Amino acid sequence: MLTLRPYQQAAITSIYGYFQNHKGNPLVVIPTAGGKSLVMAAFIEGVLKAWPDERILIVTHVRELIAQNHAEMIGLWPEAPAGIYSAGLGKREVQARILFAGIQSIHRRAQEVGHTDLVLIDEAHLIPGDTSTMYRRFLDGLARINPALKVIGLTATPFRLDSGMLHEGKNALFTDIAYEAPVRDLIDAGYLSPLVSKQPATRLDVSKVGTRAGDFIQRDLAAAVDKEAITRAAVTEIIEHGRERNSWLAFCSGVDHARHVAEEFGRQGITCRTIFGDTPKEERDAIIAAFKRGEIRALASMGVLTTGFNAPAVDLIALLRPTKSAGLYVQMVGRGTRLAPGKENCLVLDFAGNVRRHGPIDLVRPRRPGEAGGGEAPTKVCPECDSIIALSATECPDCGYVFPARKVKIAPTAATLPVLSPKVQWLPVHGVSYSRHDKLGGLPSLKVTYSCGLKSHSEWVCIEHQGYARQKAAEWWRKRAPDCPVPLTVDQAIAEAAHLARPSEISVRPSGRYLEVSGHRFASCAQSTPASAPSATGNLVGLAGSTGTSASPTRGAMPAASTSAVAPARTSAMGGRA
Repeated sequence: MLTLRPYQQAAITSIYGYFQNHKGNPLVVIPTAGGKSLVMAAFIEGVLKAWPDERILIVTHVRELIAQNHAEMIGLWPEAPAGIYSAGLGKREVQARILFAGIQSIHRRAQEVGHTDLVLIDEAHLIPGDTSTMYRRFLDGLARINPALKVIGLTATPFRLDSGMLHEGKNALFTDIAYEAPVRDLIDAGYLSPLVSKQPATRLDVSKVGTRAGDFIQRDLAAAVDKEAITRAAVTEIIEHGRERNSWLAFCSGVDHARHVAEEFGRQGITCRTIFGDTPKEERDAIIAAFKRGEIRALASMGVLTTGFNAPAVDLIALLRPTKSAGLYVQMVGRGTRLAPGKENCLVLDFAGNVRRHGPIDLVRPRRPGEAGGGEAPTKVCPECDSIIALSATECPDCGYVFPARKVKIAPTAATLPVLSPKVQWLPVHGVSYSRHDKLGGLPSLKVTYSCGLKSHSEWVCIEHQGYARQKAAEWWRKRAPDCPVPLTVDQAIAEAAHLARPSEISVRPSGRYLEVSGHRFASCAQSTPASAPSATGNLVGLAGSTGTSASPTRGAMPAASTSAVAPARTSAMGGRA
């Protein structure tokens, strides 16, 4: 029996916990190569084994993901009543109880699809912010059939370029982040491949390239970057750095640029092919298959290979495409995080200045809508509550976190720009104290101080805040006291602090001259999984009542983390176990 990884089980548990306590459309954030397909499959299996009458639809943009997600479902649960609706895959099994569909094929088919209880949207960051998109019209059609429709988004990047976080703004489809697995934690735990970066000598100059819709103007970008001498120098450096590496991806700034990069690889004796959005399906599949077999050393691409592309052996990524899109940057680099036999890490060669522009991929957060673009954003993110505040601020106005004093120093050389933040250090915890932190003009927070030998380290928990900061505080509390309701005030939290389990270790990482708390470990395995679901009974996801049953099942305690036990025990309409 397959056992889910701790963060995968935590993601599923958090979905149940979210719908038990909230109304809305949550997001689940799991890094590229973190196993979103398995999380979806395990969640769906649990729901249908508890409530067999439910109808579940999984929608995405990309043909490869439709097939991949369906295969994961069947591999986990061979008897699953699953089908596919995709013109690209030549299947229209619209009546399947679990339906994997492409939005391009199904967006006008809401009436044909009929009653649906739950929609899971994979790669949710690809949904445009406009309310008149294919997704919105399709979901509106399903909601007219079933007003109790629930929607869950899954993504590795919970933000888009033009409108910030996916769950913010008046037109946002999603309302909250129910769970987020940090990429740094998954790398440190050995679930993802480490990333290392070296800044090459060749730089792409985009100083005179204008901006439109939040990113570089495509035509002007291609003209600035696609120069023979620059391409020759960049390819030469890629070959030099990649001599001991076997599988390379080059993300380029235009179709012609990608072709010229591939031609230069060929001139220097390296097999390289190109793939674009209009590459015929059969040709594309054959190229990718040869690349995975090692018959092709490099792929040069423009506009594809950032979503749904699964080639675990990739151990070198060349960023030849400057972008102001934080999401695109993370998606490109994420192609190198899959594990593979013999693969120690993935080298990122940033010719495009994206690491300087956006920072390490595990700390990326987008600008708010309307903020000026160009250059490095004059903002920073509070590491405690994720508020985006002025770069010059010394203290977070939302939670009171005190930022380390800034050093005056020479700008770092290219080689010192890491694609990942510094590795954490684990320290034993000998004692914990709790106090109230009041901020003039702001909400109070719970200050937690850990004694680690002769030193202490503090973090701030935003009990009384709203939105994502409150969700993080609730997750923090449930991890330590799963049977104790999350308090509404800091004073209540201090009064109930005796219920909190004490971590055996905390992780800290450098932040200027100081160390900040970045993670926790508990001696008890039962306490090591974040976002434990509450055990109180209640309507799990509000699904059962929408299918015409006489009463909604109630939720029991979450069983152990196996693939057949990811949903609560089913109860009958009378409240007894069925």
